[in-house]
Amino acid sequence: MQGLLSFSSSVHQCGVQKGLLFPGVEGALNAGQWLPRGTVVGRQHSWQHTLLLRQWKLLDDETRSRCGFAARQVVSCSSGHDGPDFSCPLVPRIKRRRYRRAVVSWATSTSTLLPIVKEESSKLELVEPDFYRMGYIRHVRAYGVEFKEGPEGIGVYSAKNIPCLEKPRVIMEIPMELMVTVSKDLPWMFHPDIVPLGHPIFDVINSTNVETDWDIRLACLLLLALDQNDNFWQLYGDYLPGDDEITNLLLASEEELHELQDASLARDLAEQQQRSDTAWCTYWPADAVLKLKRLARDPGRLRWALGVAWSRSFTMTMTIGAKIQDAHMLIPYADMINHSFEPTCSYRWRKRDRMLEVVINAGQTIQEGDEMTFNYMEKAPNSKYMRMYGFSSAINPWDSVMFSGNARIHLDSFLSAFNIGGMPDEYYYNEAAAEAVDTFVDGAVLAAARMLPSWKDKDLPFRPSMEMHAARQLQNECRQFLSAYPTTLDEDFRIIGALPLTHGYRMDRKLLVKKIIDSLDVYMERMLY
Repeated sequence: MQGLLSFSSSVHQCGVQKGLLFPGVEGALNAGQWLPRGTVVGRQHSWQHTLLLRQWKLLDDETRSRCGFAARQVVSCSSGHDGPDFSCPLVPRIKRRRYRRAVVSWATSTSTLLPIVKEESSKLELVEPDFYRMGYIRHVRAYGVEFKEGPEGIGVYSAKNIPCLEKPRVIMEIPMELMVTVSKDLPWMFHPDIVPLGHPIFDVINSTNVETDWDIRLACLLLLALDQNDNFWQLYGDYLPGDDEITNLLLASEEELHELQDASLARDLAEQQQRSDTAWCTYWPADAVLKLKRLARDPGRLRWALGVAWSRSFTMTMTIGAKIQDAHMLIPYADMINHSFEPTCSYRWRKRDRMLEVVINAGQTIQEGDEMTFNYMEKAPNSKYMRMYGFSSAINPWDSVMFSGNARIHLDSFLSAFNIGGMPDEYYYNEAAAEAVDTFVDGAVLAAARMLPSWKDKDLPFRPSMEMHAARQLQNECRQFLSAYPTTLDEDFRIIGALPLTHGYRMDRKLLVKKIIDSLDVYMERMLY
């Protein structure tokens, strides 16, 4: 178990006596060597920490005063936290504190919002150390997790085995000072207060529509944060997806939108692209002042910022002092956690010190190397995931297909055939009721249970022959859905490499319909008499 002992010294660099051993520093520091202000040294073992404190007490008063400390200010970092293993090299602070103190913080070495993809461990590599140092400078804390980068981008993974939890367990703490935040309603409240007094970005934000333009306001603040000197987001921006990497379809071409083979979704996205370009022409005219013009020199830059706001933002209620408000937030590090319909984690606001906590949900058993996941949206179909985040899933339990309703199956019989329990809003596979694990049942089967036209026990008792006839009619409707697409599923598989996002969406749509057909086949085999 380790921590970080951070000594923030005075404006002047401070000397140390000859022969002092600091954990994390190779060898002893000799006379004449200097520890930069804000030097962070790692504590590897308790005996090293004890030695550090003893040697600190041996410093003469003059040296201590030059370091900006009194003897009584030396603190112990023996803490009740379950500190993870981490050894951090010396890291200078970016922003100086207005007063001097010894800071003890725990951290580990251990959010492209993409669908969960199972990756071989050999393809995953730890993110470069600079990724962590940004957060440590600003006191982001992570416990027992690692950030790893693979072919699908950065993800958050467990660094150790965690037994079944009786209550949620904190794995990440992110302070409000690092977030880009704007309140949902007037008066606008920004955290942190990065907008300089009199900056023309105020005029842009104040002229937006309160009800509909939350994304433009958040995009403006993001562009401003990326432009501010010594701002955390100038460093973190290197880990945001670029124009050619972002999955949100605001930057998609007309051809790519056509390849969705979903006219309603393509039309909606085209309207949002036009809205973005209109906003750029309105707020960034040709005669705009330079400090506003440089934030978005072309319409594509604003589209990119809006795409980041859509695909990486959080909306939550937070308490600041006595005020409770809803806000849209860009939260670094937490936005590296990917999506799953069976998430391992959730997040919550800690008002006493204005922190966002990422916690492992109670009842979860985590193995080393398991990916930490959120559920981005509750009860949302694939079209909403594609619009906001640029991905979809063939096993989305909340996706839907519109049936005519001319044929209906018996609901309770269908649920019993697949051991599905719970109310319609809480359907789940009841593994305990099955003799063996049924690998056929997945989110698509749960979606079929919700969307298939059905009748219940209060209606007339069903006859097997009529039930099978209704199932075959529903299968014929599904085949008609598939035949309406200009390409087949096999053709999509062959060309998916060309436009993986748009082709993937229509493939997931067809795979869901095919799963419904297969589910009805299995239902007719297992039908209860």
